[in-house]
Amino acid sequence: MLNIEKQPVKLMPACKEAIWGGHRLKKEYGKESELSVIAETWEVSCHPQGESIVASGPRKGISLREYLRLLGLDSAGKGLEGKEFPILVKLIDAADRLSVQVHPDDAYARRVEGQFGKNEMWYVVDCEPGATLLLGLRESCTREELEKAIRENTLVDRMRAVPVQKGDVYFIPAGTLHAIGKGILVAEIQQSSDVTYRVYDYGRLGQDGKPRQLHVEKALDVADTEARPVSGKAEGASRKIPGGTVTRLKTSPWFTVDKLDLVGEMKAVCGPETFEAFLCLSGSGELSGAGETLAMKKGETVFLPASIGEYCLSGQGEFLQIYI
Repeated sequence: MLNIEKQPVKLMPACKEAIWGGHRLKKEYGKESELSVIAETWEVSCHPQGESIVASGPRKGISLREYLRLLGLDSAGKGLEGKEFPILVKLIDAADRLSVQVHPDDAYARRVEGQFGKNEMWYVVDCEPGATLLLGLRESCTREELEKAIRENTLVDRMRAVPVQKGDVYFIPAGTLHAIGKGILVAEIQQSSDVTYRVYDYGRLGQDGKPRQLHVEKALDVADTEARPVSGKAEGASRKIPGGTVTRLKTSPWFTVDKLDLVGEMKAVCGPETFEAFLCLSGSGELSGAGETLAMKKGETVFLPASIGEYCLSGQGEFLQIYI
């Protein structure tokens, strides 16, 4: 494909329902779905369990996966030519607490599930007063002690309850036992994986009226039994740039996430190294590049293929910028 066809595009997410989901993504973030509740929106996704759809331009209506295929092997960035698209970006509305779960690393997930592993990051977009996460263990234990706690339904007592505030940032390495608590809305940036091992679900029943499936043996295979320090702070300090401020939330081998607090016009270059994605969390803006101009409002996502060159983001609001 000719590079002239490489343009920024809006994405329409795949919407997911779950018993713990709520209504905020519909009411406050403009998500459209026939689902009665929306637990998650997969904003940037080439995963077969929920692909995001191009929602602007001449390729409107095709999947992001197909769009990248049409643009050519270099459209995701150097080092990703011909490989699986590596990340998945979500908004998650936890109207109720999620199950306690754990994700495998790449080696285990490739061998057992045929997918990427799942290292992930949460940015707390909003939360109710007193909201908490469960994140890791309070004290280190053996595999046998962990299994006993799971079997006896005392696992939650062993886990670290972490009070959260809007703007907190948490990195959850593969192997970390965790659960998002009630009343928390997060932006999740993760590897492109749908492998989750559920180990405790508060005795809840699924939509079929039966207890939801647990995955205890696989969870024990991958769970980190060491107590690790937990921080809700961004990785870097905020710094001024033309048009606002930028804060490095997380750098990892799998993704990099910056937060932009925009109060004007920011100009940058999307080079050959990586794609970029912008998720608008509040306010509004306008992204122009490669002959295309796209308006953005709260809850919308714009995707920039690699090598589109100079672009400009203008407006006033809070944006996550995600790239490799």
